[in-house]
Amino acid sequence: MAAFGRKMVKPGIVLGEWWHRLNDGRFDSAQHKRFQCDLCPRYCKLRPGQRGFCFVREAREEGIVLSSYGRASGFCIDPIEKKPLNHFYPGSAILSFGTAGCNLGCRFCQNWSISKASQNDRLTDWAAPDAVADAALRAGCRSLAFTYNDPVIFAEYAIDCATAAHERGLKTVAVTAGYITPQARGDFYAHIDAANVDLKAFSQQFYHKLCFANLEPVLDTLRWLKQETNVWIEVTTLLIPGHNDSEAEIGQLCDWFVQNLGPETPLHFTAFHPDFKMIDVPRTPASTLNRARQQAKAAGIHHVYTGNVYDKSGQSTYCANCGQLLIERDWYTLGKWNLTEKGTCRFCGTPLAGHFAARPDSWGAHRRQINIPRR
Repeated sequence: MAAFGRKMVKPGIVLGEWWHRLNDGRFDSAQHKRFQCDLCPRYCKLRPGQRGFCFVREAREEGIVLSSYGRASGFCIDPIEKKPLNHFYPGSAILSFGTAGCNLGCRFCQNWSISKASQNDRLTDWAAPDAVADAALRAGCRSLAFTYNDPVIFAEYAIDCATAAHERGLKTVAVTAGYITPQARGDFYAHIDAANVDLKAFSQQFYHKLCFANLEPVLDTLRWLKQETNVWIEVTTLLIPGHNDSEAEIGQLCDWFVQNLGPETPLHFTAFHPDFKMIDVPRTPASTLNRARQQAKAAGIHHVYTGNVYDKSGQSTYCANCGQLLIERDWYTLGKWNLTEKGTCRFCGTPLAGHFAARPDSWGAHRRQINIPRR
């Protein structure tokens, strides 16, 4: 089995040829005239010419290659709260991009035009890792995000971009479903500073029927991230009416969360809107999000947020000790800031878990699409 951490592509290689040159870094194993992709728990076994479930990993005679390397569905500067990350340099700008395809098959996908794309002609932007990192630096971003579709499937490109980002003093963020194998996650997360992991539900039946996946690998990834790494993690659960929003299931999720991730790990409950294969399901009522938030707080989780609805109180950060407002949020815009330069509560001195600048950044709610010139 090949190691995952390969050298960056040498300058001068034509972008369209990069995917032919990944053989020194493939993450696969030979399986009786087939190649097994060892990146995610699907372990796709492919003959030359076949592509995996994610569509972007293709078997060739020499092994499995990433056909989307160096290509993206667009580059945007976002507020970091949009990831969502509320405890990782609040108010800062983050350069975000994704590719195409996904290793899950969520029927409710809200980025389906990207994650369910099966053609690489969706990828209209080309950029070398150095160019991506330079663009983030020029734009005044504090970090780089691999998002919109799951970075696990374009891990080689994400790792190279993360390496370039770290060389320039930038942070890196993965927005992911956490569907990655134990043998791949060490190499991938060694290059990641923070992650928002999408815990789709707390039911194997939900994962099987609506995501074509399994719950346990995600829980295993979350436990490993918390216990074995220094990656800052926040967790998001999209509450879908009638499918994963019951008090019983949320109670089970919260109990597991406290026991395995601890009370200081932030949890986000976000609202579903009808999309993709589930347009017959209604939007999530704000009352459901508020009930879930109160339930999670009662279970012992200190920082619980609501998303995809207007809820100034549910999106702001409060001290777990004295209850005072620490970071006020109005959607993605920051208001009152009551953290000291050391990241402690200004009222009682209790540290707030996370990563904070001495002063808040002020990117605000706007997002801006940018073009990265080819090199």
